[in-house]
Amino acid sequence: MNDLPHTALRGALHLLWMSSLVVPLVSVLREPSGLRWLGVLGLLVVAVAFAVTLRGGPLWVLVAAVAVSIPLVAPVGPDELSTWAWIGGAAAGFAPLLLSGPWRWLAAIGGVVVSGLVGFFVTRDHTTYQMIAASVGLTIIAMAGLPMWFAGLLGQARAGREAQAELAVSEERLRFARDVHDLLGHRLTVIALKAELAGRLASSDPSRSAAEAFEAQRLASSALEEVRDAVHGYRAVDLAGQIEAVRNVLQEAGIRCTVTSADVSGEHATQLALALREACTNVLRHSHATWCMIDVSVGSEVRMTVTNDGAEKPLAEGNGIRGVRDRVAAAGGQVSAEKSGDVFTLQVVVPT
Repeated sequence: MNDLPHTALRGALHLLWMSSLVVPLVSVLREPSGLRWLGVLGLLVVAVAFAVTLRGGPLWVLVAAVAVSIPLVAPVGPDELSTWAWIGGAAAGFAPLLLSGPWRWLAAIGGVVVSGLVGFFVTRDHTTYQMIAASVGLTIIAMAGLPMWFAGLLGQARAGREAQAELAVSEERLRFARDVHDLLGHRLTVIALKAELAGRLASSDPSRSAAEAFEAQRLASSALEEVRDAVHGYRAVDLAGQIEAVRNVLQEAGIRCTVTSADVSGEHATQLALALREACTNVLRHSHATWCMIDVSVGSEVRMTVTNDGAEKPLAEGNGIRGVRDRVAAAGGQVSAEKSGDVFTLQVVVPT
C-alpha cells in the first residue's frame, strides 16, 4: 500500500469512505425485518476494516471485510436503493489509492464487476448496480486521487531539497579534503624521507645529518604555512559570488529569491558569506519556503537580512546558527533570529 503522507489527508479519506456508507446505512435501517441488524454489522465491519487499513494495517483485512459484507448487507434494504452497490463502488474507488502498479486498476474494475454480480443475484438488475459502483468509484478517485498526487509531489520536493543541501555540504568537504591532500601529500613524504636519511647519517656524517634534519624542519614549517593559507582561503569567500550561488541553488529548488546587495569586501564580506551559507541551508532543510529575500546594506554598520516563508518548526537555535553567532561575535558583530507566523528572519550585523 502506498504511504499516506499527511494526517489531514488521511482524515479526508476517512470522511470520504464514511460518506459512501451513508446510503447503505439508510437503506439497511429501512429494512422491515430483523435482518437489518446483520446489515448494520456488515457496515460496521467494513468501516473498521478501512480505518485499520488506512493506518497501515494489512490490505487483506479490508478485502475480507468487503467480502463478508456481501451476505450481510446485500440481501437487506429496499431494492430501489441498490444497497451493496455503494460499498462495491467505494471499494472500486479506493483500490487505486491503496494499491500500486497494475493491480490498482484491476482491483477497481473487479469492484465494479462484483457489484454487478451482487445486483444480479439480489434484484436481477446488474446494470444499475454497476452504474452506481462505477459512479461512486470515479467520484472517489477524482476527489481523493488529486490531493494524494500533490502530497506525493510535495514529499518528493522536500526529499530533493534535503538531498541537494547534503550534496552541497559533501562537495565542499571533498573540495577542502582535496586541497589539504594536495598540499600535504608530497611535503609529508619528503619530510619523512629527510628524517629517515638524517637518522641513518647521524653516526657516519653528523654535519650532513644536521643539514637534513634542518631541511625537514624547514619543509614542515613551510607545509604548516601553506595549510594556514589554505584554511584562510577556505574561510575568505567572495560575498557577491556566494550570493549568486545561493540565489541559483534556491531558484533550482523552486524558491523565488530576490536580492538587494551593497558592495562589501574584506573580513566583513567573509563573515556575511559564512552566515549566508548557513541561512541557505536553513531555508533548504528546515522550511517549506516559496520565497526568500536577501538584503545587504552598508551604513554605520554592515547589515545582512535573510527572510523566508514556510518556517514550520518552533524557533530553536541549532549548531549552525550558534556557530554563526560565535564567529560574528568574535568580529564585534551581532546575530538575531526571529519567527513571525511562518516567516523566519535572520539578521547579521557587523560593525564597519
